[in-house]
Amino acid sequence: MKNHLTFGMLAGVVALLGTLLGTLLRASPQDTPKPHVKRPVIPARPADVSTIEGIVKASYEVISGGVGVPRQWGRDRTLYDPQMRFVSLGKDPTSGQVTRSSGTEQEFADHADAYFVRVGFVEHELAHAIHRFGNVATVLSSYQGKETATNRPADRGVNIFQLYNDGKRWWILSMVWDEERPDNPLPPELLPEN
Repeated sequence: MKNHLTFGMLAGVVALLGTLLGTLLRASPQDTPKPHVKRPVIPARPADVSTIEGIVKASYEVISGGVGVPRQWGRDRTLYDPQMRFVSLGKDPTSGQVTRSSGTEQEFADHADAYFVRVGFVEHELAHAIHRFGNVATVLSSYQGKETATNRPADRGVNIFQLYNDGKRWWILSMVWDEERPDNPLPPELLPEN
Protein backbone atom coordinates (compact mmCIF):
# COMPACT_ATOMS: atom_id res chain seq x y z
CA MET A 1 0.00 0.00 0.00
CA LYS A 2 2.82 2.40 0.86
CA ASN A 3 4.49 1.85 -2.56
CA HIS A 4 1.14 2.44 -4.32
CA LEU A 5 0.71 5.86 -2.62
CA THR A 6 4.29 6.82 -3.45
CA PHE A 7 3.74 5.90 -7.10
CA GLY A 8 0.46 7.88 -7.17
CA MET A 9 2.09 10.88 -5.58
CA LEU A 10 4.99 10.67 -8.03
CA ALA A 11 2.61 10.49 -10.99
CA GLY A 12 0.78 13.59 -9.68
CA VAL A 13 4.03 15.54 -9.31
CA VAL A 14 5.14 14.55 -12.83
CA ALA A 15 1.77 15.64 -14.25
CA LEU A 16 1.97 18.97 -12.40
CA LEU A 17 5.53 19.62 -13.60
CA GLY A 18 4.49 18.82 -17.17
CA THR A 19 1.62 21.31 -16.95
CA LEU A 20 3.88 24.03 -15.51
CA LEU A 21 6.59 23.42 -18.11
CA GLY A 22 4.04 23.59 -20.92
CA THR A 23 2.74 26.90 -19.56
CA LEU A 24 6.26 28.33 -19.31
CA LEU A 25 7.15 27.26 -22.84
CA ARG A 26 3.99 28.88 -24.25
CA ALA A 27 4.57 32.14 -22.34
CA SER A 28 5.98 35.04 -24.34
CA PRO A 29 8.73 37.28 -22.99
CA GLN A 30 6.05 39.90 -22.25
CA ASP A 31 4.42 37.44 -19.84
CA THR A 32 7.58 37.16 -17.76
CA PRO A 33 7.29 39.34 -14.67
CA LYS A 34 9.96 42.03 -14.44
CA PRO A 35 11.08 43.90 -11.34
CA HIS A 36 9.37 47.24 -11.01
CA VAL A 37 9.42 50.39 -8.97
CA LYS A 38 7.11 50.09 -5.96
CA ARG A 39 4.58 52.91 -6.07
CA PRO A 40 2.14 53.96 -3.41
CA VAL A 41 -1.55 53.50 -4.13
CA ILE A 42 -3.18 56.91 -4.07
CA PRO A 43 -6.69 58.10 -4.89
CA ALA A 44 -7.28 59.79 -8.23
CA ARG A 45 -7.46 63.58 -8.20
CA PRO A 46 -11.02 64.63 -9.14
CA ALA A 47 -9.68 67.27 -11.56
CA ASP A 48 -7.66 64.57 -13.35
CA VAL A 49 -10.54 62.18 -14.01
CA SER A 50 -13.75 64.23 -14.11
CA THR A 51 -13.36 65.39 -17.73
CA ILE A 52 -11.81 64.10 -20.94
CA GLU A 53 -9.59 67.17 -21.18
CA GLY A 54 -8.52 66.77 -17.55
CA ILE A 55 -7.39 63.16 -17.88
CA VAL A 56 -5.45 63.85 -21.10
CA LYS A 57 -3.77 66.89 -19.49
CA ALA A 58 -2.86 64.81 -16.42
CA SER A 59 -1.31 62.10 -18.62
CA TYR A 60 1.17 64.67 -19.95
CA GLU A 61 1.85 66.21 -16.54
CA VAL A 62 2.74 62.96 -14.76
CA ILE A 63 5.58 62.04 -17.14
CA SER A 64 7.03 65.56 -17.42
CA GLY A 65 9.65 67.17 -15.22
CA GLY A 66 13.13 68.59 -15.00
CA VAL A 67 16.44 66.78 -14.65
CA GLY A 68 16.50 64.73 -11.45
CA VAL A 69 12.80 65.29 -10.75
CA PRO A 70 10.95 62.06 -9.86
CA ARG A 71 7.95 61.36 -12.06
CA GLN A 72 4.44 61.08 -10.63
CA TRP A 73 3.97 57.35 -11.26
CA GLY A 74 1.48 56.94 -8.41
CA ARG A 75 -0.71 59.64 -9.92
CA ASP A 76 -0.14 58.15 -13.38
CA ARG A 77 -1.53 54.80 -12.27
CA THR A 78 -4.81 56.47 -11.17
CA LEU A 79 -5.56 57.50 -14.76
CA TYR A 80 -5.62 54.03 -16.30
CA ASP A 81 -7.93 51.05 -16.32
CA PRO A 82 -6.07 48.11 -14.71
CA GLN A 83 -6.21 46.22 -18.05
CA MET A 84 -4.86 49.13 -20.13
CA ARG A 85 -2.24 48.84 -22.89
CA PHE A 86 0.33 51.21 -24.33
CA VAL A 87 1.29 50.64 -27.97
CA SER A 88 4.09 52.62 -29.61
CA LEU A 89 4.52 52.50 -33.38
CA GLY A 90 7.46 53.71 -35.40
CA LYS A 91 9.43 53.00 -38.52
CA ASP A 92 12.87 51.44 -38.76
CA PRO A 93 14.95 54.02 -40.67
CA THR A 94 17.09 51.33 -42.32
CA SER A 95 14.52 48.76 -43.41
CA GLY A 96 11.44 50.97 -43.57
CA GLN A 97 9.51 48.33 -41.61
CA VAL A 98 6.87 49.41 -39.10
CA THR A 99 8.02 48.74 -35.54
CA ARG A 100 5.78 48.14 -32.54
CA SER A 101 6.27 47.87 -28.83
CA SER A 102 3.55 47.47 -26.24
CA GLY A 103 3.12 47.07 -22.53
CA THR A 104 1.21 47.91 -19.41
CA GLU A 105 1.35 51.17 -17.50
CA GLN A 106 3.76 49.53 -15.04
CA GLU A 107 6.05 48.29 -17.82
CA PHE A 108 6.09 51.75 -19.39
CA ALA A 109 6.99 53.35 -16.05
CA ASP A 110 9.75 50.81 -15.43
CA HIS A 111 11.19 51.34 -18.91
CA ALA A 112 10.94 55.15 -19.10
CA ASP A 113 11.61 56.35 -15.54
CA ALA A 114 15.44 56.47 -15.54
CA TYR A 115 15.58 58.20 -18.94
CA PHE A 116 12.90 60.77 -18.04
CA VAL A 117 14.66 61.71 -14.79
CA ARG A 118 18.16 61.72 -16.34
CA VAL A 119 17.35 64.01 -19.31
CA GLY A 120 14.50 66.00 -17.78
CA PHE A 121 11.95 64.86 -20.34
CA VAL A 122 8.90 67.11 -20.79
CA GLU A 123 5.97 66.43 -23.13
CA HIS A 124 3.03 68.73 -23.81
CA GLU A 125 -0.02 68.70 -26.01
CA LEU A 126 -0.07 70.80 -29.17
CA ALA A 127 -3.72 70.28 -30.17
CA HIS A 128 -6.46 67.67 -29.84
CA ALA A 129 -9.68 66.39 -31.38
CA ILE A 130 -12.27 64.57 -29.24
CA HIS A 131 -14.75 62.08 -30.68
CA ARG A 132 -17.33 61.04 -28.07
CA PHE A 133 -20.35 58.80 -28.06
CA GLY A 134 -22.12 58.48 -24.70
CA ASN A 135 -19.63 57.12 -22.16
CA VAL A 136 -16.84 56.29 -24.64
CA ALA A 137 -14.40 58.63 -26.35
CA THR A 138 -11.34 58.71 -28.56
CA VAL A 139 -8.92 61.61 -28.32
CA LEU A 140 -6.32 62.36 -30.99
CA SER A 141 -3.71 64.49 -29.25
CA SER A 142 -0.63 65.84 -31.04
CA TYR A 143 2.39 66.29 -28.77
CA GLN A 144 5.87 67.75 -28.60
CA GLY A 145 8.56 66.25 -26.39
CA LYS A 146 11.73 67.94 -25.17
CA GLU A 147 14.81 66.97 -23.18
CA THR A 148 15.45 69.81 -20.73
CA ALA A 149 19.08 68.70 -20.12
CA THR A 150 19.96 69.61 -23.71
CA ASN A 151 16.97 71.88 -24.44
CA ARG A 152 16.52 70.03 -27.70
CA PRO A 153 13.19 68.80 -29.05
CA ALA A 154 12.82 65.04 -28.55
CA ASP A 155 9.94 64.24 -30.86
CA ARG A 156 6.49 65.14 -32.12
CA GLY A 157 3.65 62.80 -32.88
CA VAL A 158 0.08 61.85 -32.11
CA ASN A 159 -1.20 60.02 -29.03
CA ILE A 160 -4.55 58.30 -29.51
CA PHE A 161 -6.41 57.76 -26.24
CA GLN A 162 -9.35 55.39 -25.86
CA LEU A 163 -11.40 56.40 -22.83
CA TYR A 164 -14.55 55.37 -21.03
CA ASN A 165 -16.63 56.81 -18.22
CA ASP A 166 -17.99 54.36 -15.63
CA GLY A 167 -20.59 56.86 -14.39
CA LYS A 168 -18.19 58.23 -11.77
CA ARG A 169 -15.04 59.17 -13.68
CA TRP A 170 -13.04 58.81 -16.90
CA TRP A 171 -10.51 56.00 -17.41
CA ILE A 172 -7.85 55.59 -20.11
CA LEU A 173 -8.23 52.12 -21.57
CA SER A 174 -5.44 52.37 -24.15
CA MET A 175 -2.95 54.80 -25.54
CA VAL A 176 -1.41 54.28 -28.98
CA TRP A 177 1.09 56.66 -30.56
CA ASP A 178 3.19 57.18 -33.62
CA GLU A 179 5.94 59.74 -34.18
CA GLU A 180 6.09 62.38 -36.85
CA ARG A 181 8.44 61.61 -39.76
CA PRO A 182 8.92 63.15 -43.20
CA ASP A 183 6.52 60.52 -44.58
CA ASN A 184 4.18 60.88 -41.58
CA PRO A 185 3.58 64.60 -40.84
CA LEU A 186 1.15 65.82 -38.21
CA PRO A 187 -2.31 66.25 -39.76
CA PRO A 188 -3.34 69.92 -40.26
CA GLU A 189 -6.18 69.66 -37.71
CA LEU A 190 -3.67 68.63 -35.02
CA LEU A 191 -1.13 71.38 -35.68
CA PRO A 192 -0.83 74.01 -32.95
CA GLU A 193 -2.64 77.27 -33.57
CA ASN A 194 -0.23 80.18 -34.07
